[in-house]
Amino acid sequence: MRAKGFTLVEILIVVVILGILAAIVIPQFTDASTSARESSMCSDLQMMRSQIELYKVQHLDSMAGIIDGASFISHMTTWTDRDGNILAAAQAGVSCGPYMQKVPVNPFDSVYAADGINGQVDTDGTAGNNGGSWELTLLPDAATATEARIQADDDKSTPEGQAHTQL
Repeated sequence: MRAKGFTLVEILIVVVILGILAAIVIPQFTDASTSARESSMCSDLQMMRSQIELYKVQHLDSMAGIIDGASFISHMTTWTDRDGNILAAAQAGVSCGPYMQKVPVNPFDSVYAADGINGQVDTDGTAGNNGGSWELTLLPDAATATEARIQADDDKSTPEGQAHTQL
């Protein structure tokens, strides 16, 4: 009488086939995850750029009061008057904002991504050093700023080779 079951060779063949399939499928999920994080980052950048423009329009083409990363977060997440002064509460006919509930975290930011509270904004003028989630540059300078540029502050790049700081 012959015993029923699989031989060792048959089991090894099945394991090798499963290993090959896993080697093909797993990298595709990794690329999809990176693509999703890039899409999220681009969406966050677009939202922040439009909110900065709205702030500028509502504050008579002025970026006054936004002089560093902390005050940028305050001005974007609270009520302000037209002069950029932060208000404790909304005042009819006087208050502007808030422009966002919180500053999003750059999904590629290894420093601040874990806290889940707020993205951080760096103003050292050098994007890509991972000093914060985002790099805010005021032009022509902080004292007389009429334009604000915000970009990713990480050292990563897209699969095509474009640096995140250039998105």
